[in-house]
Amino acid sequence: MTQSSNVNIESITPLSTPGEIKELYPASEELMQQVVDHRNQIKRILDRQEKKLMIITGPCSIHSEKSALEYGRRLLALQKKVGDKIFLIMRAYFEKPRTTVGWKGMMYDPDLNNSYNIEKGLREARKIFRELVMMGLPTATEILEPIIPQYIADLVSWTAIGARTTESQTHRQLTSGLSMPIGFKNATDGNVHVAVNAITSSASKHAFIGITDLGKISIFKSKGNKYGHVVLRGGNTMTNYSSECIAFTRIIMEKAGITPNIIVDCSHANSSKEPRKQLDVMQDVITQISNGEDCIVGTMIESHIKEGSQSINSKPVDPEISITDACIGWEDTEACILEAHERLSKLK
Repeated sequence: MTQSSNVNIESITPLSTPGEIKELYPASEELMQQVVDHRNQIKRILDRQEKKLMIITGPCSIHSEKSALEYGRRLLALQKKVGDKIFLIMRAYFEKPRTTVGWKGMMYDPDLNNSYNIEKGLREARKIFRELVMMGLPTATEILEPIIPQYIADLVSWTAIGARTTESQTHRQLTSGLSMPIGFKNATDGNVHVAVNAITSSASKHAFIGITDLGKISIFKSKGNKYGHVVLRGGNTMTNYSSECIAFTRIIMEKAGITPNIIVDCSHANSSKEPRKQLDVMQDVITQISNGEDCIVGTMIESHIKEGSQSINSKPVDPEISITDACIGWEDTEACILEAHERLSKLK
């Protein structure tokens, strides 16, 4: 019989439904309320009702439960020191966008060996999300695969749509129905208009195809997400965190009728992918805030327990060093955030 479909599919393996994974690692009423409270705090910052700087910090991508939880414990202790001026959110990324090919994150390949045990990856990711939330931490992640939110979104306080997917209609529709604030990154070439268009689209009502907790393919009709904002991450060989770039982005957002809420990603092109340059970007951003710039509501830092990066083929793989983008270490992270807190504390 002539085959006209699935000709390039090697195998098909059934996957547990979102509901089945949630049953393994359920979110209690107390945990769900905590997530809602954290989302509401982010919304108050975006609404300018609470004057705090959000700092989203953590590994470029998580590949070890042990190191993720250790980072979380350290971040929670730091939050107690800076909480009057800074709202710390842990970067808990389990999907890794690739320009071509490479490790796609714990959800896809938790064993780091190209076995693609996605069932295990989903379970491990949800388990870690729940452990972090149980500690009392707000979590942040990036959404790539549009089905995955049903498995983990109830435990996420803030979500990013990356530079490669901000222009995607699929992701704009999806985010219109997500329950947390969404940061849209500018395109990889630095184009900010793409992110602004995404915010406008996400704030609108949409109808799209999705999956329910029971695993049934369904039509979802969304209300629109009113808490989209821009994340500036630079583009190609250019940075876009300077005061001129912030002012330019503000004008674009205001012309589009969008509240000019901007998060500066200190990594990626803004740091030329040199991890320690993130500290310089952070210094510049705090100086802008000190000089009266009020549309910068947050920053992002790629940070791990130890500085640098390693190959996924390292023998053995160190759980405390990034296997994707190079990160700054914990000592620099803590010092950077404590200095930011000290400078913000001096403002009226």
